[in-house]
Amino acid sequence: MANSKIPRTTPRQSATFSLDVNSDIRRAAATGIYDIRGGGAKRRVPNFDDLLFMGASISRYPLEGYREKCDTDVTIGGLNAKNPIKLDIPITIAGMSFGALSGPAKEALGRGASAAGTSTTTGDGGMTAEERSHSDKLVYQYLPSRYGMNPDDLRKADAIEIVVGQGAKPGGGGMLLGQKISDRVAEMRNLPKGIDQRSACRHPDWTGPDDLEIKILELREITGWKVPIYVKVAGARPYYDTTLAIKAGADAIVLDGMQGGTAATQDVFIEHVGQPTLAIIRPAVQALQDLGMHRKVQLILSGGIRSGADVAKAIALGADAVSIGTAAMIAIGDNDPKWEEEYQKLGTTAGAYDDWHEGQDPAGITTQDPDLMARFDPIEGGRRLRNYLKVMTLEAQTIARACGKSHLHNLEPEDLVALTMEAAAMARVPLSGTDWWPGMPGSNF
Repeated sequence: MANSKIPRTTPRQSATFSLDVNSDIRRAAATGIYDIRGGGAKRRVPNFDDLLFMGASISRYPLEGYREKCDTDVTIGGLNAKNPIKLDIPITIAGMSFGALSGPAKEALGRGASAAGTSTTTGDGGMTAEERSHSDKLVYQYLPSRYGMNPDDLRKADAIEIVVGQGAKPGGGGMLLGQKISDRVAEMRNLPKGIDQRSACRHPDWTGPDDLEIKILELREITGWKVPIYVKVAGARPYYDTTLAIKAGADAIVLDGMQGGTAATQDVFIEHVGQPTLAIIRPAVQALQDLGMHRKVQLILSGGIRSGADVAKAIALGADAVSIGTAAMIAIGDNDPKWEEEYQKLGTTAGAYDDWHEGQDPAGITTQDPDLMARFDPIEGGRRLRNYLKVMTLEAQTIARACGKSHLHNLEPEDLVALTMEAAAMARVPLSGTDWWPGMPGSNF
């Protein structure tokens, strides 16, 4: 008989077999189906929070806030396009499809971006009339699936973005489940209503980088060489992918890290494929510099951008602009705690909701259900997005002025230090309190 007086150790969960891992195993064992969800990676990876700006003191001269100017404008596509896109702020709205998002949600994104002086992007599934009419500057995504693609809409766009990959699923295609395939979505995609759709993982009419050059020329001919051609790649092999996109003739590179979201794909993809956003920017900038194209071919960074500090850090590391998706959805009302009771009924909670593929979003944003969509006000959503973009811009300007910069694009790696060895190595900036980072030229470590 055990001695009841002997103290017992505190029960501990295994770090390897945590509650979350055990839950995943039980779900797989019960269903025999891999998990599908939306959103981005939930694990913590090295990110922009691991960097700090040093600011100015005696050795650097700060600018007076609100008195001395700090410009934020950026021009995208000036190298080859007759009509480059001129933005007031370096924060754009990423591609999110009609189908994954409701029509009113797409309208709100257009309204908010236009009010802030920036661009928004279509996404898989084509261009909607309300999105085009409420977007001053609209980028048309040209995806492997070709859903909703037609030359007339290409000619209505202010830029074209050829999507080769996405940060949440490098090498894979997305999904749109049947419950979100309404009559209108089915008509635009020329596919049956109510049937699950899986987007292709690669373009059907090319097999390598040489074919990308042909495709870019084809799109330039269709649009009369008027609009910029972007190429979007996932954060897999950023140096080589950026190099090949530049050589193929891209006007801008959109580089998407693993914190980028998706409407729906395999959870194993989201968590285990791709690289953190912080890790991919410096190799891409290096490729631009090696080809003499930095600031000539623009680099737009996306994947987990949340604040003006993130914007400033991305630009300091060499980006020309950033793109936001998940943050924009939250700004217009997604995952709002006011719907907590209804999120609970779905078996989740506001802030953790990633079942966008099921089409039951209480906020009316990631759904095609008419009753749920009626809850969402696109005018109010646009106003909220405008406010959010304004705050992000003011935050970035505040940081730039503190570093003595009269334009956001004057920020540079020299303004940054890293808090961790991983961030120092990825960003190639000194570890705080030192003048060294792992792998720096001339270093043995």
